[in-house]
Amino acid sequence: MTDYPLIIKQMQALSEVSADPTPVMANVSSLLYHAMEDVNWAGFYLVKDGALLLGPFQGKVACVRIEKGKGVCGTAWDEDSLQLVCDVHAFPGHIACDSASRSEIVVPVHRDGDVIAVLDIDSPLPARFTEDDAAGLTALAEAMEAIIKQGEAS
Repeated sequence: MTDYPLIIKQMQALSEVSADPTPVMANVSSLLYHAMEDVNWAGFYLVKDGALLLGPFQGKVACVRIEKGKGVCGTAWDEDSLQLVCDVHAFPGHIACDSASRSEIVVPVHRDGDVIAVLDIDSPLPARFTEDDAAGLTALAEAMEAIIKQGEAS
């Protein structure tokens, strides 16, 4: 089981060096990739120029641009909702960046109420992600939002 409170504390400590979202997201990607079992990709897509563009991540080469409403990440952005997908091959319009991925969880990250990024984690196992993962990653995204807000205030 992933220790999300510990990862959040580590993220907060790392953000004290720089509250700039990019290095924070890079370190969070690494923390999650190495702390979670059975994942093959962990990272962020950033809302830029009307699409999701690849941001900091750990894992194999990934899709560079995802349109709003397309695939699991684009759906999370479009609906502003967490997506917990047990079988990506059964998800309508799934974008297969890595054919080894079988399940996925995507969590929106906000600034001032708007989605500015999505946290995306893939697994080669079907039904890898649980409601505990959803709650832990939601708490992590909320902590990241607080870091981003604090960085803007400084």
